[in-house]
Amino acid sequence: MTALRAATLLFLPLLLAACASVPELDRQMLRSEREPVRIEGAHGVLTRAQSQKILDDLRKRSPDSDIIAQHMAVEEALTDNPLSIGNKVTLLEDGKATYASMLAAIRTARHHVHIESYIFEGDEVGEEFARALMERRRAGVKVRVMYDSVGSIDTPKEFFAQLKDAGIEVVEYNPVNTGTVLTEGLRLNHRDHRKLTIVDGRVAFLGGINISSVYTPSGGSSGGSGTSGGGSSSSGGGSSPSGGSASDKAKKELPYADKPWRDTAVRLEGPVVADLQRAFVEMWQGQTKTALDAQGLFPQLQAVGNSVVRAIEASPEKGPNPLYVTLISAIECADRSVHITNAYFVPHPELMGALKAAARRGVDVRMILPSKTDSWLVIAAGRSYYEDLLEAGVRIYERKSRLLHAKTAAVDGVWATVGSTNLDWRSLSTNSELNAVVLSPDFGAQMEAVFQQDISHSEEITREAWARRPLSDRAREMTARAWILML
Repeated sequence: MTALRAATLLFLPLLLAACASVPELDRQMLRSEREPVRIEGAHGVLTRAQSQKILDDLRKRSPDSDIIAQHMAVEEALTDNPLSIGNKVTLLEDGKATYASMLAAIRTARHHVHIESYIFEGDEVGEEFARALMERRRAGVKVRVMYDSVGSIDTPKEFFAQLKDAGIEVVEYNPVNTGTVLTEGLRLNHRDHRKLTIVDGRVAFLGGINISSVYTPSGGSSGGSGTSGGGSSSSGGGSSPSGGSASDKAKKELPYADKPWRDTAVRLEGPVVADLQRAFVEMWQGQTKTALDAQGLFPQLQAVGNSVVRAIEASPEKGPNPLYVTLISAIECADRSVHITNAYFVPHPELMGALKAAARRGVDVRMILPSKTDSWLVIAAGRSYYEDLLEAGVRIYERKSRLLHAKTAAVDGVWATVGSTNLDWRSLSTNSELNAVVLSPDFGAQMEAVFQQDISHSEEITREAWARRPLSDRAREMTARAWILML
């Protein structure tokens, strides 16, 4: 590591610690009167009568819950993106299936590939993606890659240089170096935490999965048949020509290093891909200060499925993450179940209140959180909230045997979200994030099946057992919580 990179890493925690406190959520979003819900199809925004028919059809498919109508009404106040019908949503579990589907799509690209990733490592997985991207570029396909400077700080610069040399456009988001630390100050605390891949403007991938071998440490190559997308890999083994990576260190030092991280993503096809493309273009143009040629980026998209989807973007410049208000609204509307899986849980008071209120009125509120993590401070701070939640009737599980990195939630079996947003202060107010909210009983059933599978690999934290934990643990939790709240 160079002296400059070492100095940057040493200084960065002090920089992050100086950020402002978490802002209050705009509860007026939930209380104000709203316009009728807009729904967008393959040929544009639908009329009010057409939109109402969609709502009625959704209610017929889920007659036991009014969560869809209530949630749609609230979301209308939160984002410029209309609800989008006619989408196909494929749930992808973990790195092997996700990377196989992503690489298969990339290898068929004809016009462009757009990748935005918080972490893009130069390990065997990163090199496999690099080879696929460079091959497409040689075939005349436009390829653009944006990575976060902090998230990818351990990736050798030579790795990205090889992409540039191959004609790929590469952008480092909010670069961190001696010069920017001195001139940009707290603005460097704004990070691009999104994970988004778009191929030809027709298929998109998003979720919590970065490009890194920590998601496939036992399998080496990320290609192969997979469960959610074909395409074979020819990784070839051997060491990375660009040098070591953070994942090499992770394999040696992090908990459950011999097992892939547990995470979730979705593959999206249909009209919502245009909203995700606009999100990428806006982020790219904001960072490069140059306009992209839109020709070919927004093809005509046909209905390919029956899921209603909304893309929800968050940016520090636009205020608190709107997914928080959306999630709180869904929880407040829930009448059967709230099932949350999240890697980093340091909740805002509004979220705590919604979870406890739902449990007290008889809703099945369950949360799967990590038993071990790559951030002891966050996990200890999160555990300081367990007692209040358990007393209210919330059931808490800690995932065993694998490091949990997923960020998902499902309500009443019909509302679900998958994306990059953690339930902590950074995702609320500091990071740029991206989530998909899916309104679909079919997708809700898939989410529920995965949730139950994770439950089977988790240990429930009971109120009685938690009350018996050592005083040293309590002190550690409260210290971590106080430190987090001062950030």
